Amino acid sequence: METYLAVRERLARLMYEKRMSVHRLALESSVPPSTIKNILYAKSRNPGIVTLKMLCDGLGISLAEFFGTEEFQKLEPELN
Repeated sequence: METYLAVRERLARLMYEKRMSVHRLALESSVPPSTIKNILYAKSRNPGIVTLKMLCDGLGISLAEFFGTEEFQKLEPELN
């Protein structure tokens, strides 16, 4: 799995678990809804770490919690 897909899936799962819409996450994180949608629809293949930190803050988790899953630990190196 590519990293951007793992980020997209993790974000979507967390939003579902916390029952957060794009609009609510945008309000809680101060990230524009269009940016969140671009991540969820895989239009953004490289969201910045600051954006991910803001999303994590809005979700009430740390970056370590966001990336601390098996799917991220199993990612292959992306050397292109």
